[in-house]
Amino acid sequence: MKFTTVSVSYSRKFNLGDYESLELGCSLWAQVEDGEDADGVTQFLYLQAKTSVKQAAMPVLKASEFQINKAKSSKKASGDINENYW
Repeated sequence: MKFTTVSVSYSRKFNLGDYESLELGCSLWAQVEDGEDADGVTQFLYLQAKTSVKQAAMPVLKASEFQINKAKSSKKASGDINENYW
């Protein structure tokens, strides 16, 4: 049986104002056997990495005065910072 390693990295950088930023990233790997859907595994890993970064960023973004003001001034702002970044 032949194995292939699939890896995905996802990162985001957020401006927190006052010359501060937050950069978060996540890298995931999986071994795929011959005959398995490597594209499906890659898509799954991507979504998992993106979700992980989002979960890690939300507490900081919700506490950031700069991000709160940015969300309020945005036409798309629905009161939830979540919608403006993902």
